[in-house]
Amino acid sequence: MIEYSSFELENGLKVFVHEDHTTSMAVLNILYDVGSKDEVESKTGFAHLFEHLMFGGSKNIPSYDEALQKAGGENNAFTSPDITNYYITIPANNIETAFWLESDRMMALSFDPNVLEVQRSVVIEEFKQRYYNQPYGDVWLALRPLTYKEHSYKWATIGKEISHIEQATMEDVRDFFYSYYLPNNAYMVVAGDVTLDQVKQLAEKWFGPIAKGTRRKRNIPIEPKQTAARFEEVKAKVPFDALYKTYHMGGKLSPDFYATDLLSDILGRGKSSRLYDALVQKNKMFTSLNAYIMSSVDPGLMVIDGKLAKGVTLEEADKAVSELVAQVVQETFSELELKKVKNQAESTVAFGEVEVLNRAMNLAYAAMLGDPDLVNTEAEKIQKVTTQDISRIAKAVLDPANCSTLYYRAEA
Repeated sequence: MIEYSSFELENGLKVFVHEDHTTSMAVLNILYDVGSKDEVESKTGFAHLFEHLMFGGSKNIPSYDEALQKAGGENNAFTSPDITNYYITIPANNIETAFWLESDRMMALSFDPNVLEVQRSVVIEEFKQRYYNQPYGDVWLALRPLTYKEHSYKWATIGKEISHIEQATMEDVRDFFYSYYLPNNAYMVVAGDVTLDQVKQLAEKWFGPIAKGTRRKRNIPIEPKQTAARFEEVKAKVPFDALYKTYHMGGKLSPDFYATDLLSDILGRGKSSRLYDALVQKNKMFTSLNAYIMSSVDPGLMVIDGKLAKGVTLEEADKAVSELVAQVVQETFSELELKKVKNQAESTVAFGEVEVLNRAMNLAYAAMLGDPDLVNTEAEKIQKVTTQDISRIAKAVLDPANCSTLYYRAEA
């Protein structure tokens, strides 16, 4: 159970406080409700580029990291298709330093042209390293546009292509900042050895003076229902052939989200899962084989992926997976099998509550979804899923017409 208090500043900043006096540390986590899905297709990669720019200094703090390290703190950030999240861990007696740092860059980023050039180069190098310089790195550059035809999930968080980052201007940067980096578009969680009164005082002092802004209206195309199977093949210099299959599913707030998640676990989580047992351990067609979901806010994907064993063709492997999936759709699921994956899922939820940083991030994400108490009801929602729910979702999601298949063929 994650206990919390909350309040909202006049400028719209929503603040949540999770007190944990068993630690001497504190966390300040700020989630901005902006991700790569908010970009336009001709200018992608901005959400991620901006994550980097936020560490390039602000009006009153030219060196963010230096000031934080002097106070004994650490920081990091990440960007997803749905959100951008920044966090600081710091000794609790220095928590005001975190308020000072985060408020200054929310209020007045430096917009230094030199910082833009440096971070542009860093992001371009990261793009090359992630997608071009490691085996199978570029698979989602092919799989996303195969799976999504309208929704902006069809490009990767780092961007659709390097040229979009190369062509980014300071005017683009300013426009993005003033459209999304607003107190009324942010959720702040302060957790650890802090008190509600202390956080209220510091929030008013440091964030209160920041003006409320006008958030750019979100206008993301709805992905139409997929009505026919899709297929694509790519070739690359990789050690083994690989198979990828995706299926459209509901988003994080869908009533069937947890049932779909548990279905993916039955299919491909761990060595006792259906896919692994049949096609890795027994038939030895794959060296690895997994099923999982993309836990996105908007309707997302269930994914099956695996590396093929030597001597097995992609066509044979695809046929074997498709036959097993078709068999699963027709079968009933036992209470014992469902209980096993429920226990696994609950363990994952519980593990996510061990570290105060994880609690802070989970609380911020739930608040962004519109219900902060989601952090305390996930286990209950998991337990409510029935074998009938699993069977119903299997028939709906694992429909061959709802599937996109990618052959990732190793060049000879």
